[in-house]
Amino acid sequence: MKHKVTFLVYPKFESLDSSGPCSAFNLVNELYDSRYIINVVSATGGPIIDRAGVSINSEKFTDVVEDGKILAVGGPTAHLLELDLATKSLLSECGSQTSRVASVCTGAFLLASAGLLDGRRATTHWRYAGTLQTQYPRVQVDADRIFIKDGNVWTSAGLTAGIDLALALIEADCGSEIAKGVARDMVVYHRRLGGQSQYSTMLEMMPTSGRVREALCYARDHLNKPLPVETLADAAGVGLRQFSRIFLNATGTTPAKAVERLRLEVARPKIEDGAEPIERIAQDVGFGSAETMCRSFVKAFGRTPQELRRSARQQPGSVSSTSSVERG
Repeated sequence: MKHKVTFLVYPKFESLDSSGPCSAFNLVNELYDSRYIINVVSATGGPIIDRAGVSINSEKFTDVVEDGKILAVGGPTAHLLELDLATKSLLSECGSQTSRVASVCTGAFLLASAGLLDGRRATTHWRYAGTLQTQYPRVQVDADRIFIKDGNVWTSAGLTAGIDLALALIEADCGSEIAKGVARDMVVYHRRLGGQSQYSTMLEMMPTSGRVREALCYARDHLNKPLPVETLADAAGVGLRQFSRIFLNATGTTPAKAVERLRLEVARPKIEDGAEPIERIAQDVGFGSAETMCRSFVKAFGRTPQELRRSARQQPGSVSSTSSVERG
């Protein structure tokens, strides 16, 4: 079965928002068989210059009206872009006619301008989430997601999240094994869950101190093991008292609290995914028991793991409620 994928671009679009997903779809053709027909469209057709000054050829959007996937790509000016009435009308029409409509990064503004996100949950790059919510108050913006599926409309966060979105679409079209094969060839995670946070504890706490970075990296790679401050000090190669002092100065928190945050960051998407027993997740991320993990969840999120799992199952477009699509 052939799947058509159409990328909608405009002047000063971000090329990575299209090239990353495009590479994923094209690899299906190269590694397996020719399953995807890929093209690029714009409002005017012809050459379109991206934000780096590189020209890409495009067909005129109004000349391409066929069932398939429409992917609106992002760019630094997407929230300022005024789509012409013909393009906006056609995009809205495609939302009801095509199998899937999607956006990468700020491409969500294009979908929103055509009314496709009204009443739906959607995400975009965290930096533009507030602007999206302000400009389009009928959209239920969730800034803390890699990608979201609500009905036949998919939205994703910034840049590389477009690859996660493409892999999820490939998994829905072609199955898990093909999606895994494409991910291996691209040297990316096969399943960075849609519900995973855009924010990273490692990035937020990443200090200038090389020794503290080494300790954090060690902790991240050994979450399933006991990580007392003595172990982290050894990983950093400094004495216990000195390590505690430089860690607090560099990160603003204690080693114990930092490890807890790392464990929470890994545990939450697993909880919301719903595929593993809660007790096993607690063991795998180093909490030791479900009770200990529960206390940490309540302190950090105000809800128990069970409550978060139930909430994820009830939300339209969530990882759990759409597991047959987003998880294969």
